Amino acid sequence: MRISQLIAPLSAAAISALPLGQTAYAELLIKVDKSAQRMAVSVNGEQLYNWPVTTGGSGYDTPGGTFKPFRMEIDHHSDEYDNAPMPYSIFFTQTGNAIHGTYEQRNLGRAVSHGCVRLSVKNAATLWNLVKQEKMANTVVMVSGAIRDAGPPPVARSPSMPLTPDSASYAAPTPPTVDQSRPLLLLPFPFFFGR
Repeated sequence: MRISQLIAPLSAAAISALPLGQTAYAELLIKVDKSAQRMAVSVNGEQLYNWPVTTGGSGYDTPGGTFKPFRMEIDHHSDEYDNAPMPYSIFFTQTGNAIHGTYEQRNLGRAVSHGCVRLSVKNAATLWNLVKQEKMANTVVMVSGAIRDAGPPPVARSPSMPLTPDSASYAAPTPPTVDQSRPLLLLPFPFFFGR
């Protein structure tokens, strides 16, 4: 048998065997809709999950656009916000925005984060493992929509007080009463509290 007759069948066999030895990765798409406060996760066009999320609130809006995740940390803590836990972090912007789990699940569905995309710890673990399996290079994060409800302000504010007294709505504070029957004890201030 001539060598030239063997080259074609051997080449075909070698080429067809290559995909068997390599792992094929799917396209993983993570779509975050800030308007709906939802995340849809699909692999090769087939939707696997649809979860409630929390995105950035007023003044901390999560940036919109298409991103590639570049760093994953299973047990990250925020350097910027009081060492806040960020379990199962998937970072998608160079300014620190990440998808991560939250223990404050009561806020899911409302835009109150400092720009990250939060989801339940259970769902964050599922997503983190999926991205690890499919690889960050095959993952796309798409953030769209606008925040419709920025949620309550980060710090509760007291009700505003009028600048000038209004007889209808303002009552002067009542001065404290002093019991005149008890003697008043005067202490020599410098001697007791000095040095």
